[in-house]
Amino acid sequence: MKKGIIALLTVVIVLMTACSGGNNSATDSGDGGGELKDGGTLIFARGADSLSLDAINVTDGESTRVTHNIFETLFKYDENLELQPGLATEYDLGEDELTWTLKLREGVKFHDGTDFNADAVVYNFERWMDPDHPEHHGEFTYYSFLYGGFKGDKDHKIEHVKAVDEYTVEIKLTEPTAPFISYLAIPMFGIASPEAVQKYGDKFNENPVGTGPFKFESWSRNDKIQLNKNEDYYVEDIPHLDQLIFRVIPDNSSRFTALQTGEVDMIDGLSPDDAGAVESDGNLDLIKRPGFNIGYLAFNMEKEPFDDPKVRKALNYAINKDSIIDAFYNGMAEKAVNPIPSSLWGYNEDIEGYEYDPEKAKELLAEAGYEDGFKTELWGMSNPRPYMPQPLKIAEAIQSDLAEVGVELEIQTYEWATYLDKTSNGEHDMALFGWTGVMADPDNFLFPNLSKTNATKPANNRAFYKSDEFTNLLMESRTTFDEEKRADLYKEAQEIFYEDAPWALIGHTTPPLAKMSYVQGYEAHPMNDDAFWNVYLTK
Repeated sequence: MKKGIIALLTVVIVLMTACSGGNNSATDSGDGGGELKDGGTLIFARGADSLSLDAINVTDGESTRVTHNIFETLFKYDENLELQPGLATEYDLGEDELTWTLKLREGVKFHDGTDFNADAVVYNFERWMDPDHPEHHGEFTYYSFLYGGFKGDKDHKIEHVKAVDEYTVEIKLTEPTAPFISYLAIPMFGIASPEAVQKYGDKFNENPVGTGPFKFESWSRNDKIQLNKNEDYYVEDIPHLDQLIFRVIPDNSSRFTALQTGEVDMIDGLSPDDAGAVESDGNLDLIKRPGFNIGYLAFNMEKEPFDDPKVRKALNYAINKDSIIDAFYNGMAEKAVNPIPSSLWGYNEDIEGYEYDPEKAKELLAEAGYEDGFKTELWGMSNPRPYMPQPLKIAEAIQSDLAEVGVELEIQTYEWATYLDKTSNGEHDMALFGWTGVMADPDNFLFPNLSKTNATKPANNRAFYKSDEFTNLLMESRTTFDEEKRADLYKEAQEIFYEDAPWALIGHTTPPLAKMSYVQGYEAHPMNDDAFWNVYLTK
């Protein structure tokens, strides 16, 4: 089975002819087409700023939205979540199930004019993996997620990365790793110019240099990021835009008004309630991003009373999730039962989830010694997220639901960067959170957010959930090449998650975006990996 899967993936990779920049067709979501034109500036408005533009040090969607257009990965996922070639054109796995050989794309240059080649790939891996590397500045969170820490750590999973020739790289792992090629498609592993990394040092996060269709120009914090067309991009006639600007407008209503008045050309974080207004406006188009996310309420299991599973289960029963979906998502979400989307393989359909049952919630609270309830804090982010379009209104709805079972909540909120920092250090009691997948594998939803290995502060596991049984299943699935067996392991892990209830699951959204009708060629990517290189303006 392993060889069959690998052979199939190899055939898929080799047969796909689209270059890393996609194809030259001007397909679009929601408009009737128009004459393709080059030039112009697209202003994309969003609810929050990027945190970093050094791809390897990114964990948030607002940062990857930008870095994805500056950097390119060795492989990538297209809009159908199929693996495609990127800066690597094909791969081979050796008989030892440890040695992966990658063939690289030729004729590619970084934005600073230096060559992309095997030495550049090796340099990037060495920078990522080695804490003693002179340019290892930052947390490198996703690297440690996936590869068991860093060079010198007992669980580090990369034995070596070396250049075989100018356009061939060999990567040897310490144990079989089924989703390895998927790892290489994650936007955090965008390949950076070694010369630029050395030039800018710990300021590379403000001066990113990749191989992508757009080059970094400037960044005014909490205002805008400007990218310019890469005139030397190796895909002919791409991109079409001269400039791509990401603007920050935190308030949903203000952002929508800016679109209506023509101040900006495109927005995300559209309030679902405004979808009808977009559809009725002949100058605008509504786009529904394919859902590939999860929104949830994380219980901080290091704090009382959330260390008690009866309390966590009680609060799951106390929250009217159907009502929240109906009130704040305008039909653009499905209620979540498991911590992975139902469209993803390995989803456990046998789990029915927690139904709204306040009386059951009261019984469990009484059994846990909280017959009269308790007081606590609920944190909600101040800006909309793709998985949670109206977080503070959702927080208020949860506040009302829990009051019915005697739990009194005080709502706290912070701007996005502060919110991420404080929750990663466990300052919250309960916090609204969520995740958009960056690879089409259950590992990406479960391991970063729920593995015991990621509960060390600063933690991505905001529940500080530390189940050995759950984590061991995830570890085993990583070394299993038989996808059917992997699916069974993930289904078992979801059963454990259900019993332990570290989160109260809310929903999987179909996030709405809106654009001016003259913006064409845009395809909404399920993973938020929006590629603007095929976008053009007809005005």
